[in-house]
Amino acid sequence: MLQADVVVLGAGAAGLFCAIEAGRRGRRVLLLDHARKPAEKIRISGGGRCNFTNRHAAPDRFLSANPKFCISALRQYDQFAFIKRVEKHNIAYHEKTLGQLFCDGSSQQIIDMLLTEAGEAGVELLLETSVETIERSADGFLLNSNRGDISCRSLVIATGGKSIPKMGATAFGYQVAEQFGLALEPTRAGLVPFTFEGDIKESCRELSGASVQAEARCGKGRFREALLFTHRGLSGPAVLQISSYWQEGQAVTFDLCPDADLFNLLKSGRAENPKQNVETLLASLLPKRLAQDIAAEVGVEGRLADQSDKKLRALADRINRWQVVPSGTEGYRTAEVTLGGVSTAELSSKTMEAKKVPGLYFIGEVVDVTGFLGGYNFQWAWSSAYCAGQYV
Repeated sequence: MLQADVVVLGAGAAGLFCAIEAGRRGRRVLLLDHARKPAEKIRISGGGRCNFTNRHAAPDRFLSANPKFCISALRQYDQFAFIKRVEKHNIAYHEKTLGQLFCDGSSQQIIDMLLTEAGEAGVELLLETSVETIERSADGFLLNSNRGDISCRSLVIATGGKSIPKMGATAFGYQVAEQFGLALEPTRAGLVPFTFEGDIKESCRELSGASVQAEARCGKGRFREALLFTHRGLSGPAVLQISSYWQEGQAVTFDLCPDADLFNLLKSGRAENPKQNVETLLASLLPKRLAQDIAAEVGVEGRLADQSDKKLRALADRINRWQVVPSGTEGYRTAEVTLGGVSTAELSSKTMEAKKVPGLYFIGEVVDVTGFLGGYNFQWAWSSAYCAGQYV
């Protein structure tokens, strides 16, 4: 039988980081994963360059049934602490928009950093290891795996959510929580493209590849980033962000030209250059294909001089206040994260330990804490893992 002080299930961002922290405290740590390689989601993240954190990480950038839960973890280990770690390993990085930090090289640099630190901390990594059952024992937990029985005092669940199943994502972490009587918040795909049916789908398909800077609004969510038309619907950062606020049947409002009051601009254009075509004016603000498509859809084409205020208002509303009801999303297949998960009411915000199951910890995506797009979910992985790593 294999024996350890700590067993961490899941060799992704959170699992690796927690194992490192526990190992540095002198714990004998076994890090298990059913995959052939560790940290595959890190590898594919950020277009292969890993958006490893965000300079602006703060509690208001995370969604949860308890928005205050993440405060303790983010205070214990913030983005600047992780940035220092990256710099210590001489990994060059750069900032893109909105505080997003990426490796200059590849995401493999972050994986190598974590694996190096894990090795230095004495962590034993066991890949292609599947856990069949977990039971309480007199002094901790007993796991039955394809490598035989494994015993430990502390057990950390860092198995992630359901997003991107082709990378090996499963509901295993939620099943463990339920086994030990912990409540779950309903799960659904987050940071995911919208899909449509009918005329809107056809219009999006014809515009596939076109993009604009847009403002997306739904419920309490409001984001201003790029919007991309696809053959199935809408994608791009603005759409992915607002998808985390969207519930089935809700309308989403897009401003496709947030820097302009289209109605006043169209009226001014009519007064100053009445012979100019509507489509020509719109094409100075939007991609030409999109401008022509919207003008045709609303039925406002030809010279500005020939358009009434009512027609110009309808055209402006279609651009500044385009309201649509998505048919759905692309689901876990392409979702970057899973919303919901292990209820934060069941966990200590200081240690990530289950309140009614001493020695059992949940960290990372499996917990009901979901960040915005742009490195926030990696920061939650580092922060929650750090906390657990100090107490396991």
